[in-house]
Amino acid sequence: MTSAITPDDQQIESVLLSVVTARGTASTACPSDVARALSPGVWRALMPDVRRVASQLALQEKIDITQGGQVVSAAGPWKGPIRLRLRVSD
Repeated sequence: MTSAITPDDQQIESVLLSVVTARGTASTACPSDVARALSPGVWRALMPDVRRVASQLALQEKIDITQGGQVVSAAGPWKGPIRLRLRVSD
C-alpha cells in the first residue's frame, strides 16, 4: 500500500522551485512533475494544490505559467495543460 503524504504549501513551493530551477529558463516543467516528486503513488490528488502554489509563485514573479509557449495570467483560470518555468529576468 502506498502511503499518502499531504505536503504543505512550503513543501510544494520548495519542490516546485527546485524542479524549475533544474530546468532553467529555456525549459518548462509540467505541474505533474512536481506532484510526482512529492508523492509518486498519489500525485493526481496533489495537482490542485500544485497549481494553486504555482499561481502564488507566478504572482510573486518567481515563475512563469505558460500555455502553448505563451505566458498566461498568474491568476488563471487556465483551461487545459499548463507548464511552469523559472521567471526570465528582464
